Amino acid sequence: MSNQPEYFIVEAAAMPEVFRKVAQAKRLMETGEESTVNGAVRAVGISRSAYYKYKDTVRPFQDMLHGRIVTFHILLRDVPGALSGVLNVFSGCGSNILTINQGIPANGCAVVTASAELVGSGVALDELLRTVRAFPAVIKCEILAG
Repeated sequence: MSNQPEYFIVEAAAMPEVFRKVAQAKRLMETGEESTVNGAVRAVGISRSAYYKYKDTVRPFQDMLHGRIVTFHILLRDVPGALSGVLNVFSGCGSNILTINQGIPANGCAVVTASAELVGSGVALDELLRTVRAFPAVIKCEILAG
């Protein structure tokens, strides 16, 4: 048996109501209509436990058409080729860099904020994070959003 996830496309009307409500709660938080999980689940009428149980596995079909967008906060050593090397790590993992902002280096390091679309590369987010962190010029790498 494979550990790979299996996906189905199901008409919303045929799904259990809790799945639709989890998707609604996620949308409320993404659009800023609700700023907390408590507020979102109250607004759609589900429990927090139901939300947390399904939040990572339920998403609208149109969201699945695009790769997942993740924003990274990276602290790099101020050495030649550091940024280029990190970008090559993202590329090698099949990620598409959407935005990048590097601050002016100070005290031997530079802050980089990069948003990447994790297109169907087959590389999981945690694997990408481990690979970026392992790059010699990276001091620290964290996920800001996504």
